[in-house]
Amino acid sequence: MKIQFAPINIPLARRLQTAAVLQWVFSFILLAQCCLGIFLLLVLARFWLLIALYVLWLYLDWETPQAGGRRVEWVRSWTVWKYFKDYFPIRLVKTTDLDPRYNYIMGFHPHGVLVAGAFGNFCTNYSGFKELFPGLTSYLHILPFWFRCPFFREYVMSVGAVSASKKSVTHVLSREEGGNAAIIVIGGAEESLDAHPGSLTLHILNRKGFIKVALKRGAHLVPVFSFGENELFLQMPNPKGSFLRKIQERLQKIMGFALPIFHARGIFQYSFGLLPYRMPINTIVGRPIPVVQMSNPTQEEIETLHQKYLNALQELFEENKEKYGIPEHKSLIFT
Repeated sequence: MKIQFAPINIPLARRLQTAAVLQWVFSFILLAQCCLGIFLLLVLARFWLLIALYVLWLYLDWETPQAGGRRVEWVRSWTVWKYFKDYFPIRLVKTTDLDPRYNYIMGFHPHGVLVAGAFGNFCTNYSGFKELFPGLTSYLHILPFWFRCPFFREYVMSVGAVSASKKSVTHVLSREEGGNAAIIVIGGAEESLDAHPGSLTLHILNRKGFIKVALKRGAHLVPVFSFGENELFLQMPNPKGSFLRKIQERLQKIMGFALPIFHARGIFQYSFGLLPYRMPINTIVGRPIPVVQMSNPTQEEIETLHQKYLNALQELFEENKEKYGIPEHKSLIFT
């Protein structure tokens, strides 16, 4: 394989963008393990007082990821996130105003490999979310697994991430005066295994828990489609039924998260590595679907609202696909 090296005279801004994405990929893939390793080193070094204090802190703070988290605006405003956004670049587009007197569930699609669009738009202060939707506060819901890792949990909470548990989503949507937006990546980790360039497969037909929560809390539903999310990485071929896919699905059931085998570009060359390609991500926030609160929704009411959400998501995609390079004959595939 011929290696394509990056030019020497690349502008400083682009080098900083690459460095910003490098630290993000490292944080996503290895930082949790490093934090766990530091914790174990402290145990081995017998820093008992420090360990005892932190374990006490964990005991007292264990429920925080399910109770709105603990965002730190200073962390969300780090300059590194501006360079991260500009690398692709990431752009948030609204189609209509959202009334801050209501709470919302924003269904984010597709998952992609590392959910770059969701992070850039909802975990940093550089996407323009506050300016586009004044009065709303976004909460990105991620796997509860990440909040069990010492030290790492504090970091992910600081950018505004909270647990994806039912209790956590319900807490975000319980604000009586409205103004909260729960961002849920509906397809979950399973969908990342289908995150190939050009793929339009969404795992959503059996995902109805968010619909039930929306009905119980009276939260309006907003479909969100992120064009370009699946174009950032290449994956090893893993069609349904293949040996690799069966292993990935088995590991997902055991560990609770998927392990896509992906690659893209490197730091100083464009031929291989784990950095995403510089591909634009355009995240389109659709029109809200009004939801009437009901304490005990029937299965029929859940199914009806779920179908309405599917129709709205399909409509959002069809209205915007040509603007972002999707051929006319291509459509979403719901599984």
